[in-house]
Amino acid sequence: MALSSTAEHPPRRVPASPYTRTAIALHWLLAAAFIGQIALGWWMLDIPKNPPGLRAGWFNLHKSIGLTIAAFVLLRIVWRLRHRVAPAELPGWQQRAARATHALLYLLMVVMPVTGLLGSTFTRYPVRYFGIVLPAWNHDWPAAKEWMSAIHYTAAILFIALVALHVAAASWHWWLRDGVAARMGLPAPSGS
Repeated sequence: MALSSTAEHPPRRVPASPYTRTAIALHWLLAAAFIGQIALGWWMLDIPKNPPGLRAGWFNLHKSIGLTIAAFVLLRIVWRLRHRVAPAELPGWQQRAARATHALLYLLMVVMPVTGLLGSTFTRYPVRYFGIVLPAWNHDWPAAKEWMSAIHYTAAILFIALVALHVAAASWHWWLRDGVAARMGLPAPSGS
């Protein structure tokens, strides 16, 4: 099976988007939110611990944004469970690859906020959601905090790699003009 299309074997055309405008907007909202959140998380690693308060303020903002994103991810998962990801017109291997990639992306979109929140509960500092102190239900446990932080960081790295794969696949479909990229609102390349 060839990976590229030729004049003799044009790509299969995928029908119009089954995605609603809400689903498309939620996809792009989450994409922008995750890009910003990962950039903020990376930048925060270099904030010095002194003076106290500066670092805590940024970390609390990161936690607040993360919990908000998690709520939107849950909405997206509910929507996704009711809708097919890969069009039936795609070859089987592409459908399997799309399902696996999406499943891993969703898993990581859940793992990141869960481990971030758990890691925060294993410290002596309160978790604040946009200034509101959330109930403390755990105690200072540095080993557990470190373990959650390691999982959180690893999940972020894996997420970045999967997003790169997702963008590469979307770009490939966009270039092929097979209708897959158009399902998420991307216009066809010029000259089509």
